[in-house]
Amino acid sequence: MNAPHASTLPTSPMIIDRLARQAEHRGHMGLARSDGILAARGVLDLAGNDYLGLSQHSHVCAAAAETIHTYGTSARASRLVTGTTAAHLVLEEALCELTGRASALVFSSGYTANLGVITALTGPDTLIISDAHNHASIIDGARLSKAPVHIVAHNSIAAVEQALANRTQPEALVITESVFSVLGDAADVETLAQLCARYDAMLLIDEAHGIGVLNQGRGLAAVIANYADRIVITATLSKALGSQGGAVLGPPVIRETLVNSARSFIFDTGLAPANAAAATAAIGVIQHDTTLMKNLAMYRSTFAKGLGITPAIGAVQSVPMVSPQRAVEVRDVLATRGIAVGCFRPPSVPDGVSRLRITARGDLERDQVDWAVQIIAEELAHADD
Repeated sequence: MNAPHASTLPTSPMIIDRLARQAEHRGHMGLARSDGILAARGVLDLAGNDYLGLSQHSHVCAAAAETIHTYGTSARASRLVTGTTAAHLVLEEALCELTGRASALVFSSGYTANLGVITALTGPDTLIISDAHNHASIIDGARLSKAPVHIVAHNSIAAVEQALANRTQPEALVITESVFSVLGDAADVETLAQLCARYDAMLLIDEAHGIGVLNQGRGLAAVIANYADRIVITATLSKALGSQGGAVLGPPVIRETLVNSARSFIFDTGLAPANAAAATAAIGVIQHDTTLMKNLAMYRSTFAKGLGITPAIGAVQSVPMVSPQRAVEVRDVLATRGIAVGCFRPPSVPDGVSRLRITARGDLERDQVDWAVQIIAEELAHADD
């Protein structure tokens, strides 16, 4: 078969044409995103996830620097080859001590931790019951597992119980976030654990926004006194712990299973040792000084009161906006005034409501917070004009 003449070839592949049309539509709807540097020097960063400012803490930075001198900048292989160092094992011990769990396994990110644990624990005989507001990593893990998935209404205990009671599968895994990243509300993890015990199910709690923030930094799951054999926790090291990476915590058999069957652990280069050491140092700071956590709790109340919103239980406070375009406009104006805030817009928001995302950081000074509240309130008032 002769190849088409050059003059008959399309100017660009159909896939490229489709992507270009989608990009144009996102721009028109105010949904386009950028990877530009948001928080330039001199700008107050209220957009990031460094909830306690520990990424800049002297002890945390020193631990990372010392570990680079010892191990270099990379784990250099998967954890199962030569990528496990003493820094990884010490971090896993520290995470167990912080959360009260029996074992821990560190992944290269919170995302890969969720992918690994969900796919490793489930199969065709397991019903996954997942909250409608769960993070994308949980959604992707459930899809990759190929297990049947039942999405329940956000924070509905009744819906979870109904799904457990009516299931036809012998196994079930209930998945929730402890503190939800968009609305900032908390799951009733204790009641969920009781339901899982009643209906012979496991409970997976994503503590990305709870570790280092709630219950002396131990996370929301610390309130659960029993059912340790039914609870698995995932966590990220890149938020309140000021580092990078993720972890799965639970009974020892969970760790053994992940080491042998979690693809996002087996086939991934291990977390950089310096990041592991930084996270361990951050845990030490949290355990020995509660000042940053107390500040965070105080500042989130200040932001909520000053901006007329219901305070979220975690660090992130969100302000509903009338449209994606208005949310982007206010974010950009605030940047010109020296404040960086985040911006939630579809499809990232599960309820379709665009919001400004404001992080109450525990390392800020009170006058910085008061100034930020004043400026943000002014721009919100202008946006309503």
